[in-house]
Amino acid sequence: MRVLQFCLKPPYPTVDGGTMAMNSITEGLMDMGHSVKVLSVCSDKHPVSIAADDPYRQRTDFEAVHLDLSIHPLAAATALLCGESYNVKRFENKRLDDRLAELLHQEHFDVIHVESLFLTPYLPTIRRCCKTPVVLRAHNVEHLIWRQMALAEPHAAKRWYLKKLALALRAYELEHLNDYDGIACITQHDADTLRQLGCRRAMAAIPFGVSLPAMPHTESDTNQLFHIGSMDWRPNDEAIRWFLGEIWPMVHSQMPHLTLHIAGRRMADDLINAHYDGVVVAGEVPDATAFMADKQINIVPLKSGSGIRIKIIEAMALAKTVITTTVGARGIDYTDGHDLLIADTPQQFVEAIKRCTTDKDFCKQVGNNARRLIAQRYDNNTLTEKLILFYNKILDKTLS
Repeated sequence: MRVLQFCLKPPYPTVDGGTMAMNSITEGLMDMGHSVKVLSVCSDKHPVSIAADDPYRQRTDFEAVHLDLSIHPLAAATALLCGESYNVKRFENKRLDDRLAELLHQEHFDVIHVESLFLTPYLPTIRRCCKTPVVLRAHNVEHLIWRQMALAEPHAAKRWYLKKLALALRAYELEHLNDYDGIACITQHDADTLRQLGCRRAMAAIPFGVSLPAMPHTESDTNQLFHIGSMDWRPNDEAIRWFLGEIWPMVHSQMPHLTLHIAGRRMADDLINAHYDGVVVAGEVPDATAFMADKQINIVPLKSGSGIRIKIIEAMALAKTVITTTVGARGIDYTDGHDLLIADTPQQFVEAIKRCTTDKDFCKQVGNNARRLIAQRYDNNTLTEKLILFYNKILDKTLS
């Protein structure tokens, strides 16, 4: 099978959860003997950083088209007044549209795999150039993230603007729900939500897959807590500010021997320069696995978001003990207190941290259970086979 994977940012090297999710599909398909061509958006925020001699370029025939994705106030205001989704309009680009059309005239693909709703403006070009089935990889129900961020925003003006963005994005998402031949959601919860919103197309819930990593040789310390995630993703920034402002002071006053380590790309300067007793802010780290190696407890205090948290899956695969919210754990087939711990309030976070740091055997056992769960339910080869079956189902329907 020949697959065109159309990405909203370079999926390699894997620098965040989104790139890991996209690359797991690329690698999974190629490992199964299928051919993948990667066409990607790149930008100043997400540049191409693949070495010229990296085998990835040859294996995927990788190419990218640069887009200016910076925020332009006039364009944003115009979109707002016209009721259009500025989140989507930023991705519209004639050079990319022309290159996509040229590629589809030059090559035959069995499936076109579109990574994100934000590339939907290119669907008319795909339909005009070929009859190839098009599958949307829905990493999130996008408008829900913006609605949740709006509800959590304390400043009235920002809250108003975020609500407007969420409403415009919701209208766009619902308008185009049935434009694709199939939607591969990353969680069953998202698939159910899209179905309730009116999606009539073929859908499958196919979570993020991993190849189980080797365990680090370093002994992990249950007194070392950590959080790692892309800090330019608003739910992560919101989460860590909530934790530092409302939860960590209680944790530190009751358990002053604990240390919290925070890492992430594009962290705001005020977080990097802030001083909290017992907190070490590492900023961007070159190796997430090395950062996590000597720390046992992963804190993920998400209050908004959709899809599945890739960094939680990554931490669980390394037998880390994850303490997260119901929102953070969404999409993971967990049992609370067995594979991870759920805490939705500041007091619940304090109690969960206290239990894990005072009962080290329990803490390590939860981590071991987590690794076992990932091995059983999130193996990338198994999930790739499920994706291929979904492709074939759509191909059969298209040909019939």
